[in-house]
Amino acid sequence: MRQTMSRMNGSTIKQYSTTFLLVGSMASTVQIRAAEAVYHANSNYEAIKQSMLAEFALTARDIPTALHNYTVLAIKSNSTAVKQRALNVALEHEDLRAALDISTHWVVQEPQDVPALFYLSHIALKAHEYELAAETLDKILKIDETADLEEILAGIAPDNTEDRDYLIQALSTSKTKDNPSILVLIAGLEAQNGQLEQALETINRALKKRPKTTGYILMKANLLNSLGNEQETLAWYEKASRKNKNNLEIRLAEAKYLIKLNYSKQALAKLEETIKKWPKSEEALFIAGLTSIDLEEYEKAEKYLVELRYSLKYQNEAYYYLAVNAERKQHYETAKAYYRLVDGSLYTVSRRNMIAIFSEQDKLHDALRFLTQERVNYPQHASFLYLAQADILKRMNNKHAALRLLEEASQNLPEDPELIYAQVLLLDPFEDREILDERLKTLLHIEPNSPTYLNAYAYTLAMQNHRLDDARKYVEKALELAPEQASILDTYGYICYLQNDYATSVSVLEKAYLLNPTVKIGVRYARSLYMNGDMSRFNQMLNQLQQNYPNDPELKQLHSLLLIPSFQTS
Repeated sequence: MRQTMSRMNGSTIKQYSTTFLLVGSMASTVQIRAAEAVYHANSNYEAIKQSMLAEFALTARDIPTALHNYTVLAIKSNSTAVKQRALNVALEHEDLRAALDISTHWVVQEPQDVPALFYLSHIALKAHEYELAAETLDKILKIDETADLEEILAGIAPDNTEDRDYLIQALSTSKTKDNPSILVLIAGLEAQNGQLEQALETINRALKKRPKTTGYILMKANLLNSLGNEQETLAWYEKASRKNKNNLEIRLAEAKYLIKLNYSKQALAKLEETIKKWPKSEEALFIAGLTSIDLEEYEKAEKYLVELRYSLKYQNEAYYYLAVNAERKQHYETAKAYYRLVDGSLYTVSRRNMIAIFSEQDKLHDALRFLTQERVNYPQHASFLYLAQADILKRMNNKHAALRLLEEASQNLPEDPELIYAQVLLLDPFEDREILDERLKTLLHIEPNSPTYLNAYAYTLAMQNHRLDDARKYVEKALELAPEQASILDTYGYICYLQNDYATSVSVLEKAYLLNPTVKIGVRYARSLYMNGDMSRFNQMLNQLQQNYPNDPELKQLHSLLLIPSFQTS
């Protein structure tokens, strides 16, 4: 049964190449009796020919022909590989009717073949043929009453209440309706329908028959938790752990639930008991290490996490949290040493943390040297490393060096928009007008529908008070893509202001300020109100800004406006 389920993983049906099918077909002729050699050779030749025609049709995107040939071949052939290939093609091209025909004939030919029955029940569910699915599940359980059927529903459970009710009805009236495997399927469907009390009752029936099944125990815990019964859930976990002392999965689930409820001390105590019994359990060691850090038990954290340094699954996470642990203890050199060892998905965050330590130690030059070496050791992270170095140079007030570095980076990685955008942010809109225009055009060539890059181009043109009609088109397109982004609304309002379209400017900047009430946006909004002749709202806005930002120099712009008459719009 375990083999059967492994064949259901991935895209459901395992793919086989044409070559494999042909070799498999030809190999099968070895056992043919001599008297029937000519007949079977001809039959085998026709099968090879038909499979080749099907594959050629697939290559030519002639899906109907391919499906027809493979369906006929699967129905006529006794080859499991051919049937699986035919099913894969049918499902890949979402022809459930063909898949159903193939799997149905397979079961007719081999009624005791459990994998074939699994395929048929899976496809029947996918095709919403719930009565057929229930009948097929009955047949599976007749062959093996302990079969685990949950994987059949994985990823294809009915997606609406009506269909789930229909399937529940079909399963509840089947011959094996009291089988625990059927009951757990029904409980899962009831839970999806929000019938949590009913689902709990159903899983309890399954547990009476199989009280030690881990999946059933954990499902009951999840249902109790979903019902908001915190104490009952804790009591159930405690009871299940006590009665299943040798079940690591239940022990770990209990500890995770305690952590979820912020009972970290109790969780750590449970984890320590678990580690005594299963000293090599990587998950237990990892959770215990993280929980110890949270509880500021740093020595314990190190003891558990060090055990995972050579773990295939947790190595990077172990190094990362060993570094965090060392940093919490203010052992900064140890932290940096551990951060250096981190790779994978935690690479960038670990290097950012290292840069923060260098900065705290006032060793930014050392950070620059470190990042240069990292580009040699980790060329796949070159873009991130260049950007990190440029940011450090900017913090060191060395903008020209940062621009030179980013120019070098763009030559090595010419299609990387983030490196170009970093240059855009550093270039002066007046002194570097031509190169800035070229960089912005390159950005939009690489990602023409990026609201960030469209907004950057529009804002640059607005700052230059240049090509305002083009700027407005860019920012309007950016707004279509990201209508609730304050920075884009701010640019749009600023452009409208420069075009003397004060009414639109007021409307847009009001929305921008509500989304992000910064002094910069507030001052632009107030200026637009003033130029639109709305003195009442202008005064309200001025008072609000003075209260929120009493010493901000940008407010001087608004005070100067009071010395000149406002403009009244018609």
